Amino acid sequence: MTDPNHRRILIVEVNWIGDVLFSTAAIRALKNKYPQSYIGVLLHKRCSEILAGNPYINEIIILDEKNEHRGLFGKLRLIRQLKSRQFDAVYLFHRSFTRALICFLSGIKNRIGYYTTKRRFLLTENVHAPKEVIHRAVYYYYLVARSIPSDPRFLRCDFSVADQDITYVSSLLQKENTKDKTRLVVIHPVGNWLPKRWPKENFAKLADVLVDKFGVGIIFSGASQEQNIINDILRLMKNKAINLCGKTTIKQLGALFIKADLVVSADSGPLHLAVALNRPVVALFGPTSKDITGPLTQQNIVLLQKEINCIIPCYKENCSDNRCMKQISVKDVINAIEEKKWLANVKGKK
Repeated sequence: MTDPNHRRILIVEVNWIGDVLFSTAAIRALKNKYPQSYIGVLLHKRCSEILAGNPYINEIIILDEKNEHRGLFGKLRLIRQLKSRQFDAVYLFHRSFTRALICFLSGIKNRIGYYTTKRRFLLTENVHAPKEVIHRAVYYYYLVARSIPSDPRFLRCDFSVADQDITYVSSLLQKENTKDKTRLVVIHPVGNWLPKRWPKENFAKLADVLVDKFGVGIIFSGASQEQNIINDILRLMKNKAINLCGKTTIKQLGALFIKADLVVSADSGPLHLAVALNRPVVALFGPTSKDITGPLTQQNIVLLQKEINCIIPCYKENCSDNRCMKQISVKDVINAIEEKKWLANVKGKK
């Protein structure tokens, strides 16, 4: 039976695509723990597609801090929204003081979150995170289950792609004159901050080598605001490539990954999307920790990160050197692809 204190549960999500994806294991665990509960999720608009169609969620409440929920009156509007839904409990995946205060003022009786000095009095249950280094997926899972799963399959990410997304991408590729028998490599060259990015010259050279050596079609993906970066890479290339920057939603990007024979990406939300969809992936890591935000599985994944005379992870957003990413060579990526035989005999494909 459902705990009477957990009949209607709210989850306050984090703000980044990759982290929201990692949190889906915790959401699944919560639904399994309280199978008859109604689960609502409060999250940023840009991440909403990650959870759309998730079978363990009953409602998605969009947090719109730029418009509807902006400023004091916007926060009061959000409090009224949450109060009207009469949630019995809330799990705060986000460590924000403000969001904890909103849940308190919304009258949610049971408020569970990780302990911080500033917001401890706003929570009815302060959970202390494990002292050892744990993956983000474990971090969210632990808040719900109070244990670290022994089987990594408990941490798999849930993400669904609809038929219409597959149809849209198929149509998009047809317009780009992509032949059905051409193998495709999708390159996602952009991380959400500069030190996570591989040099543009490397991406251009890698794309050219992939075309010349394996005869594949190259597709670049990215958000519309990243168009200039993609254009710079395309100008550096000798061969032609398809630029789908800004032309796909998150769901459609997932559909594109499904059609790809290989995905190459820096540490980013789309990288984890490709991993969740079980695509062959070369992951390029520099200043971030693979133990905290790396792929959760070794299957179909090659993670490249170089040991250099620098502290890794460092998370220095203002780093002007970026040598940890520069140490990864195009040859390293090609060698990894050849070793896995992901694109073997492509030119002879019939």
